[in-house]
Amino acid sequence: MSRPSERTQRSALWHPQTHMPSAATDRLVIAAGEGAWVTTEDGQRLLDLPAGLWHANVGHGRERLARAAADQLRTLETYHLFGAHANRPALDLADRLAGLVPIEGASIFFTSGGSDSIDTACKVARRYWQVAGRPDKKTILSREGGYHGLHGYGTSIAGLGFNREGYGTESLIPETARVPRADLAGTQAVIDALGADTIAAIVIEPVIGTGGVVPPPDGYLRGLADLARRHDILLIADEVITGFGRVGAWFGCERWGIEPDLITMAKGITSGYLPLGAVAVTPRVSEPFLVGADAPIFRHGLTYSGHATACAVASANLDIIEEEGLIDAVKDLEPVLAAVLGPLADSPFVREVRSVGLMAGIQLEPEVDASRVILACRRGGVLTRLLADNALHVSPPFVVTAEELELAAKVIGDALLELDGSR
Repeated sequence: MSRPSERTQRSALWHPQTHMPSAATDRLVIAAGEGAWVTTEDGQRLLDLPAGLWHANVGHGRERLARAAADQLRTLETYHLFGAHANRPALDLADRLAGLVPIEGASIFFTSGGSDSIDTACKVARRYWQVAGRPDKKTILSREGGYHGLHGYGTSIAGLGFNREGYGTESLIPETARVPRADLAGTQAVIDALGADTIAAIVIEPVIGTGGVVPPPDGYLRGLADLARRHDILLIADEVITGFGRVGAWFGCERWGIEPDLITMAKGITSGYLPLGAVAVTPRVSEPFLVGADAPIFRHGLTYSGHATACAVASANLDIIEEEGLIDAVKDLEPVLAAVLGPLADSPFVREVRSVGLMAGIQLEPEVDASRVILACRRGGVLTRLLADNALHVSPPFVVTAEELELAAKVIGDALLELDGSR
């Protein structure tokens, strides 16, 4: 046990997903932000390549979003959606999202964030098959390397094994299994082994994010959608990262031409200004719960589902994306990002550079100490972080400029050269 004097010398804050003994000495306190930049408590200005945790799409320090929150708080901070209750911002945002998602006639279930959205979608999928009279369809499939948050279902379907470890069982929820990352024949083999009549849904990220930024191979997502349809397996698209413009379209499903049964979203819905998530559900799945006097109740809910202030901020955030043409900006910057980062693949310390839209993963060789590269980048004025497979995280705000992307590439390149000099 730690001595009392040791405990009183450290902050009470327990960081998520963090080796806590390291946090006490390495803590970086972010105090302010503007555009694509953040400022630390000790005054250093850093180009925010991860956009927080993939979410600061419209950039930091937006006065318009602060005003939207303040205006709504003065009127009504929120009111819950249980029973027949509603609030106007939630009603309006649901209609707006239904018109944006690539699901015709979608219903929208609000959550407090991405992990909530995944748990909600998986529960909807299982509950749907029970109502449909096919009670054996319970298993949720997910891809190796995928990440879907860390609630009960997100932990259980994690394609990154270390997120499932340490809880006493192979999976918190037993009816889960993984398929190969981008192998349709291998996925078919898993379906055959389990039996399609036992599988409720498959959850996929259009672009694997935390797993290292891995874009889908040509034809893969359409092939997977066809496979799911043939076997009557619901397709859940996890668009928590890719939604709201990150890949140059409102949603990754739109870019790659698929229509899933459910879409999970969060992060970019408010650009991180307030916690909010949602699940879009196709009529096939939602209507048994929405139509008829004998419709069953979906026994699931969250206190802050459809939080009025969060929904008001989300609507203002969507206004900014539309009015400033930020999705077109992502399209314009996609080739710039690929061009400036591409030469980094020539470094002996880099295994591969992958990019799509305004997101990239710079995968370092396994033996490279990524923390040294990250600290060197920070000294050069660029903030990045580590993803799975020893990859550096790049997903800047949509307001980043081509010149700032060039600066980021130069700083990362210089950091890699520092490694070369230390060999």
